[in-house]
Amino acid sequence: MVTGRPLLTEEQIRVRVKELADRINSDYKGKEILAIGVLKGAFMFFSDLVKQIKVPLTVDFIVSSSYEDTATTGNVNIHLDTRKPVTGKDVLIIEDIIDTGISLNYIKERLLQKSPNTLKICVFMDKKERRLVDVDVDYTGFEIPDVFVVGYGTDYNDNFRNLPYVANLDKPKEVLK
Repeated sequence: MVTGRPLLTEEQIRVRVKELADRINSDYKGKEILAIGVLKGAFMFFSDLVKQIKVPLTVDFIVSSSYEDTATTGNVNIHLDTRKPVTGKDVLIIEDIIDTGISLNYIKERLLQKSPNTLKICVFMDKKERRLVDVDVDYTGFEIPDVFVVGYGTDYNDNFRNLPYVANLDKPKEVLK
């Protein structure tokens, strides 16, 4: 059963993740990546992407939140910070979605304070028209319209993360009844 209106299919996702990994492999040739996944939303994208990365890498995670229901609070909460040393590392932040840019900018600035060698950002989906804070994104999977999406890790109140595709969920509260 399909939940919501499909926006990105499993096949589109699979192909794009491979393309992103190929670019990352080329850009990081001869280097070692510290890949930092932003949880919970990026877990599927992170997993699929790092499986395709062929250069040496270590992984770490940061758990953050800034949403309640379908709206951002404007406040970023860090529930779990990275555990690996960042100083002198080539860091790649892997995030599911950027919209306002508030959360991703906060995480980026927090990591830059730890003096990485380089810091790049890879996002699965980008809602550019919602941007409030300018954040340079180095790798983008898909630009999407300003609609509420779920699936492939993204959620509505921790539901729908397990969908293998991305869907526009017009009225999430009604779907959960």
